[in-house]
Amino acid sequence: REMLDNGLMEASNLSHNRLISEKSPYLLQHAANPVDWYPWGAEAFETAERENKPIFLSIGYSTCHWCHVMAHESFENPEVAQLMNRTFVSIKVDREERPDIDAVYMTACQMLTGSGGWPLTIIMTPGKKPFFAGTYIPRTSRYGRMGMMELAPRIDDLWKTRRVELSATADKITESLDKESRTAPEDLGSSIEDDAFRQLVLAFDEVYGGFSKAPKFPLPHNILFLLRYWKRTGDGKALEMAVKTLSMMRMGGIYDHIGYGFHRYSTDATWLTPHFEKMLYDQALLAMAYTEAYQATGEKSFADTAREILSYCLLDMVDADGGFYSAEDADSEGVEGKFYTWTLEKLETVLGKTEAAFISTVFNANKNGNYHEEPTGQTTGANILHLASPRDADTEYGDLDRIENARKILFAVREKRVRPHRDDKVLTDWNGLMVAALSKAAQALGDEPYAHAAQRAADFLLKAMRKDGRLLHRYCDGEAAVTGTLDDYAFFVWGLIDLYETNFETRYLQAALELNGALLRHFGDEAGNGFFFTADFGEKLISRRKEFYDGAIPAGNSVAMLNIARLARITGDAGLEEKAFALCRAFAPHVNAHPAGYTMFLCGFDFATGTTTEIVVACTKPDDAKKMVANIRSLYMPNKVVLLKSEGDASLISIAGFAEGMKSQDGKPAAYICRNCKCDVPVTDVDKITESLNQGEK
Repeated sequence: REMLDNGLMEASNLSHNRLISEKSPYLLQHAANPVDWYPWGAEAFETAERENKPIFLSIGYSTCHWCHVMAHESFENPEVAQLMNRTFVSIKVDREERPDIDAVYMTACQMLTGSGGWPLTIIMTPGKKPFFAGTYIPRTSRYGRMGMMELAPRIDDLWKTRRVELSATADKITESLDKESRTAPEDLGSSIEDDAFRQLVLAFDEVYGGFSKAPKFPLPHNILFLLRYWKRTGDGKALEMAVKTLSMMRMGGIYDHIGYGFHRYSTDATWLTPHFEKMLYDQALLAMAYTEAYQATGEKSFADTAREILSYCLLDMVDADGGFYSAEDADSEGVEGKFYTWTLEKLETVLGKTEAAFISTVFNANKNGNYHEEPTGQTTGANILHLASPRDADTEYGDLDRIENARKILFAVREKRVRPHRDDKVLTDWNGLMVAALSKAAQALGDEPYAHAAQRAADFLLKAMRKDGRLLHRYCDGEAAVTGTLDDYAFFVWGLIDLYETNFETRYLQAALELNGALLRHFGDEAGNGFFFTADFGEKLISRRKEFYDGAIPAGNSVAMLNIARLARITGDAGLEEKAFALCRAFAPHVNAHPAGYTMFLCGFDFATGTTTEIVVACTKPDDAKKMVANIRSLYMPNKVVLLKSEGDASLISIAGFAEGMKSQDGKPAAYICRNCKCDVPVTDVDKITESLNQGEK
């Protein structure tokens, strides 16, 4: 933000458009454009109505590579800007700041073109109804893609001569948007989890892992589902696919081997060449996947990877108040990947020839380079560091201390480079995921700093982003704003539940219940068929969407169902159980059609309908139960809830009344283990708690 502010000051001799008053880093990137941009709001729509112009809606985000390309080609070009200003009222939207707007118009784009992505380009009536959609549009036409210089005059002519047809098209698209969100509930197939697993097997890349060819996305919720499927069925293929995918991603160029953390996705099938931007939600979800894989397998490399991801976030992505920033760009100095790649010459300059030769062997760097320019495919001499085999002591490069020493040197040198732009928005939903990831890691790895970081982030959100019991979505430059979406509530509740199970502070469980209650009141439809993405008190758009599909990020409906099922077991509230089952039926028309597209939902379904374990650890004081709790956490048991009841703590009883009679035994902590609506005799032998839990899993 400091660099952005300085850039705007240097451009003070330029006339700024209305975006100069916005907080979003993406909108501020366009504040000096010659395009007469408006932010989304009444002024833009009133102007379009008054001047009888269509609206040019451009949606993107500040770390989007192709958004930058289109901006440099077109929005910074005076000739294009003149055409746009004459033809349209132009609106810029940050899709991360207004995911509700993005969801509506991205669906319209997919309906009209069969695909989507960012930058998203929509042309619509002053009444917000779309009649044209596209993504990246070059300045002039090429490769069969119409350019801005041709598109604007074409739309101007159609608007003036065929308005009735355009309006009719816009009405039909809007009607289709409404229908697309309305489905009647039905029963899920009896073998729905098996069906999803079989689809993943068919899609699985046996050589490189993952579930597609190119481009290849991490999709951590596929891993979470496979681990649960393996746990429930014992099918070794599920575990094999999860382990293979996680191992290959960690070895590939999609992973930042010098500064840690994952890039957005791989442009090839081998995980070598990434799209270099880093998103907070990817870090959070992948940290969860590696943490759970460590619990399931005991593989140290998975624990190490989870720690590395979180160390990147805690070093580069956290602000002074404990919230986490949104993303880092792929580009620096106008070149994608420049910050992250290395020439052999540079490695030799930094490390010396001997160490450079060793590191080049370990990380597969060579003189010609392995990073190819697009679209020419020519080599650049730049190398994306990656591994050909796991980095452990059993490999031919087994000198891990030597590798780590070189990594630290390269990291220090890289820190002096011009860094990619960092989007410093703090988003409630993505921070909720980070709270969950940090909490899970703290439990499984026993690292107390992660628990502290999770608590700081949660406290920041509860203080800055909750107003009158409702959540706000975005915090930026000291301002909290934008009405919270379903994802904000669902993801933050997820984090709060996991945080409670980390530090057992009942206030976080109470906050989770309160926010879940607000979600139930304000996001559900009257028929009970799932949750809308926007609240009933939010801005009314042309369509009130429901999102079910687990895409790059799990759907808010999927996470909400898992939360509700967990809270039902924590509180003993049968009403919440019924709501979880109702959500299963609401999802069914979508899930039955393509089960593998709903793996996060199936994690919630597995919890709601499978065998869960409720554990109440009763103790005189919390410190007495530390070893017992640690032993419980050493097991991979994704479908469990854990409560800690210490003497004199009435706050837990007000939430989980069934635990009132559960007490320590003869001054020793006692674990009350319940499954399938029945409880076993309390276990007081700390060393036998894992044995008792394992017996129940058989």
